[in-house]
Amino acid sequence: MALDGIVIAGVVHQLNQTILNTKIAKIAQPEPDELLLTCKGPGANYRLALSASASLPFVYLTDQNKPSPMVAPTFCMVLRKHIANGKIVSITQPHMERIIRMDIEHLDEMGDFCKKSLIIELMGKHSNIIFCKDDGTIIDSIKHISSLTSSLREVLPGRMYEIPATQNQKHNPLTTSTSEFTDIISHCSDTLGKAVYGSFTGISPLMANEILYRAGADADMPVASYDEDQLYHIATQFHHFMDDVKEGHFSPAIIWNGKEPIEFSAFPLTQYQDYTIAAYTSISEVLELYYAKKNAYTRIRQKSADLRRIVTTALERNQKKLQLQLKQLSDTEKREKYRIYGELLQTYGYGVKEGSKFLVCENYYDDNKEIKIPLDETKSPLENAQKYFEKYNKLKRTYEALCALTEETQNEILHLESIQNALDIATSPDDLIDIKQELVDFGFIKKGRGQKRNTGKSKPLHYRSSDGFDIYVGKNNYQNDELTFKFATGNDWWFHAKNMPGSHVIVKSENRELPDRVFEEAASLAAYYSKGRGAEKVEIDYLQKKNVKKPNKSAPGFVVYYTNYSMTAYSDISTLTLVES
Repeated sequence: MALDGIVIAGVVHQLNQTILNTKIAKIAQPEPDELLLTCKGPGANYRLALSASASLPFVYLTDQNKPSPMVAPTFCMVLRKHIANGKIVSITQPHMERIIRMDIEHLDEMGDFCKKSLIIELMGKHSNIIFCKDDGTIIDSIKHISSLTSSLREVLPGRMYEIPATQNQKHNPLTTSTSEFTDIISHCSDTLGKAVYGSFTGISPLMANEILYRAGADADMPVASYDEDQLYHIATQFHHFMDDVKEGHFSPAIIWNGKEPIEFSAFPLTQYQDYTIAAYTSISEVLELYYAKKNAYTRIRQKSADLRRIVTTALERNQKKLQLQLKQLSDTEKREKYRIYGELLQTYGYGVKEGSKFLVCENYYDDNKEIKIPLDETKSPLENAQKYFEKYNKLKRTYEALCALTEETQNEILHLESIQNALDIATSPDDLIDIKQELVDFGFIKKGRGQKRNTGKSKPLHYRSSDGFDIYVGKNNYQNDELTFKFATGNDWWFHAKNMPGSHVIVKSENRELPDRVFEEAASLAAYYSKGRGAEKVEIDYLQKKNVKKPNKSAPGFVVYYTNYSMTAYSDISTLTLVES
């Protein structure tokens, strides 16, 4: 996630086009570290959301309102006292930093015009919203930073505001010439990527890599591996990129991996060729959508952490158990040798002299090749034969028991991997309720005394194909069983990733013939909602539902089939429409 100086430049550009010269009609503080300003302009109203959250700082325009607390916090009251109905006369970004400065003109108690500044610092855990007088004296801030918290800079009422000192260590990319860029980079001993984002303010590793990618350079190569002409070419690309920033030629975009956002930027990220790059009309739209989606995924990951730990622990235990069982199984491979020894001793034992340590004879099980059988000289040939038969029978019993145990362990591993996959694709708390219940039902989580069976209200995902066919995707094993054996009818089509955990995908055929495109789209869904999601291509099995069977007493989601078609599919589902339940 790259909320860097370039993204902030895009935000400042949009704010100057929308809320500059508007009046602040309403000030709210819905969260301890968040503000919501309502700005009124000629013929239009805007809501500006500001957050100084340590994990999720942002500034963007939004249509969404948030309820405020019954009693306004102190910082909110201070802002209302000073700048309510004030006019926003300037919005700037100093030194390409992750800082937005809004100058606001208002009337004081005497009716005279004066100016205050609202400074939003978007710097991760150091984020803050600071309110200052025209001379830079801090009136108040949404977070108070004392010398006990930071030895570098205090942010307290009465102190002078100072911009964080990063610009003293880095260069402003907007004022750096091509020759200066080449000179700065050539004196760096790091990799090319680190040299770019380490030398210039507001450039994140993501954007440094993008600039270098466009210049045809490798960000991971040392600077020393590039000659002067190559560095000049990179400097030219860097200069063109910064010209777009200065001139406001932004093209906001989000990089999607299926339905999950993985990056955002004020410019298209051409380095992500294997993902979907979606363009948007404004940087505010990008930030609001990205944070909302990413927040949902983050919350589910946090809520599922305990379940993941239980599944991972059980999976590791069963994998170790399987390795031990397979080793023991390999030790039983010599059982047939003991049986042959016993039978050959019964056949040729009459010729063994007393006290012999070996019997050399023809092995009629192996083209009469000569074989040497070790003997216990204290025992008769018949007793030696009996000893080998006992070893054979013992290893045979061990082999048969281990075969059953190994199959049981392998099935349990497959079951746990399918639950792991369900956790990966879970999108709501209700999905987690179903998964937790499955873990309880199969003894991976101890059932509490008097605990009732609890299933959530989670429903399978419902997509609509380009040709209007309904496609359903199970999000966990119980849903997979429900879809395949209760919801689907005989002529519906069933899809699943080959030899790996994944969702059951059902296409409702309505007794019609499916176009080829529907098969491809359903296969892509089966690939995306499987363990092979990150692979370039995934092999998919598909057949009509009537040919899918469920073995007795098998785990949920487990099926067998004997006649099927196969195809390879890309896990790109960006063209499919998710139908809201």
